[in-house]
Amino acid sequence: MKIRITAGRVTVEAELFDTACAQAIAKILPINAMPNEWGDEFYFSVDVKMSLDETATRSVKAGDIAFWPPGNAIAIFFGPTPLSHGPDPVPASDVNLIGRTTGDATILRQAKGAVMIRIEEA
Repeated sequence: MKIRITAGRVTVEAELFDTACAQAIAKILPINAMPNEWGDEFYFSVDVKMSLDETATRSVKAGDIAFWPPGNAIAIFFGPTPLSHGPDPVPASDVNLIGRTTGDATILRQAKGAVMIRIEEA
């Protein structure tokens, strides 16, 4: 499923994968949330409860979109996080991969400090 992520004045196109976790997220679109920041990552809680699945990993890249079960949260990675030792983000713990941006995710750095993030079907 093609989606659009808007944070402040920045918009990126993305897609959700065909997994049970991603489908659960798709069912609650559109999502409007106040994002938290952790390095170059936005994350925010959603009304979805899922366990780790077959995509669970701590190996992510800028542009990956994930679900973090401990916080019932979506995480959008666009660069290094506080646990990174290089250019790639490192999540706080395993996440389910649910999607990926189709454009340059690093433009989300321009949206740091945004008070609202929206994910909707494109």
